[in-house]
Amino acid sequence: MADEGLAAHRREPIKSSVGNVAAHRRRKNAATVGKERRESLVRAKRLCRVGISGDTAVSLENDMMIDEEQSILEAQTSSAVEELKSSVAYQGKGAMQKRVNALRELRRLLSRSEFPPVEASLKAGAIPILVQCLSFGSPDEQLLEAAWCLTNIAAGKPEETEALLPALPLLIAHLGENSSLSVAEQCAWALGNVAGEGEKLRNVLLSQGALLPLARMMLPNKGSTVRTAAWALSNLIKGPDPKAATELIRVDGLLDAIVRHLKKADDELTTEVAWVVVYLSALSNVATGMLVKTDVLQLLVERLATSNSLQLLIPVLRSLGNLVAGDSNTTHAVLVPGREITDHVIEVLVKCLNSEHRVLKKEAAWVLSNIAAGSVEHKQLIYSSEAVPLLLRLLSTAPFDVRKEVAYVLGNLCVAPTEGDGKPNLICEHLVSLVGRGCLPGFIDLVRSADTEAARVGLQFMELVLRGMPHGEGPKLVEREDGIDAMERFQFHENEDLRNMANGLVDTYFGEDYGLDD
Repeated sequence: MADEGLAAHRREPIKSSVGNVAAHRRRKNAATVGKERRESLVRAKRLCRVGISGDTAVSLENDMMIDEEQSILEAQTSSAVEELKSSVAYQGKGAMQKRVNALRELRRLLSRSEFPPVEASLKAGAIPILVQCLSFGSPDEQLLEAAWCLTNIAAGKPEETEALLPALPLLIAHLGENSSLSVAEQCAWALGNVAGEGEKLRNVLLSQGALLPLARMMLPNKGSTVRTAAWALSNLIKGPDPKAATELIRVDGLLDAIVRHLKKADDELTTEVAWVVVYLSALSNVATGMLVKTDVLQLLVERLATSNSLQLLIPVLRSLGNLVAGDSNTTHAVLVPGREITDHVIEVLVKCLNSEHRVLKKEAAWVLSNIAAGSVEHKQLIYSSEAVPLLLRLLSTAPFDVRKEVAYVLGNLCVAPTEGDGKPNLICEHLVSLVGRGCLPGFIDLVRSADTEAARVGLQFMELVLRGMPHGEGPKLVEREDGIDAMERFQFHENEDLRNMANGLVDTYFGEDYGLDD
């Protein structure tokens, strides 16, 4: 897990608070988790089935093709590439229309199936001829069709996407001000597919200067163009290197454009802009610092309160969680107890905890865990809200991944911020109340799980109970819920940190003298 690197340097059990571990884990994993969310909900690469110009001639039905039909499609694609080569070589009357017609036929074939015949087009030599069709001075219709073909080739397998390397400089060049909006947008789509393939191709695009022209495409109020550019940018700055995210936020006018789009755009555009905010806030401290000084937080909260679009709510929640997972100064600046915005944040997170969607519950708990890892005042905000009854119920009834996030929230509510690696100071009022309301069995269930991260959180909470419950009641409560048995399963566990934690607790609280006083 993310914090096991730290565990290797400490031998005594439970040297770090639930809060400290949670905050470290979230900052370290912010980009990775965001990437997983992104790719599970919206494919990193997108096939262009309906054109930028509104061409709807492509059938969107009958995606399933039998092998014989696929073979025919591949043969037709090879023939179409040969026809394109012939049309490019032709210099007679109607040469331009002949090229456009040949490009349109190839594009139609590459758009026809959910699994387009990319391999056949590459074997026939499509890339060099498509690059030739992107040459400056070509009519927009030709540029658009060529870029569309390249977009769908880039949506293929990794090696097929890499085949676009010779086309990248021209695709980037056509993002400029001298290009029509439709051509620029289609080129941005192709580049977004290339960036979605992985870090290697992202670095190539960044080195060739794709970031700035894509960023400039976000500045106007052109809905479709902004949406495509934002999606391409979110693929381009995914990381893990924060340099691109920091460079993007510093583009003149970009921050104002993000605020403007979040304020006025429809859900579909806001979703793409929110994903840009996800990666900016996950990867760049500079970007986070700039974002929290704007109206972005307020706008994110308003979207959470008013939208029911799962596609939108996920990146909005993720952005909110990243912003409050910054350093303590940032968190205090964003969430000030007593301010309306702070109360509103808790309210919308409660709304998400009540959602029927598992992913929303998990994301909302993740955000709350970041807030609960903050100051005592922030912990009190959550503790006194409607979130706690929901969290207690989810700890015992929700799917495992949600229960693990909920455990971080409840655990963080019971410990005060600490310096260094010492044992955390308890907030006894919270601990006694939560244990009295039945949360201990949920934590012990996590200890029994095969997930080492969940087991660690469960053991840490058990330590709080054993150490902190008044009148020495902790050991009896743990024993009553079969907690000793749960800890003893770690007696010979392969994870040294968990083994030391569990064995240390058993030795300290259930040693030879345990029960003699009774």
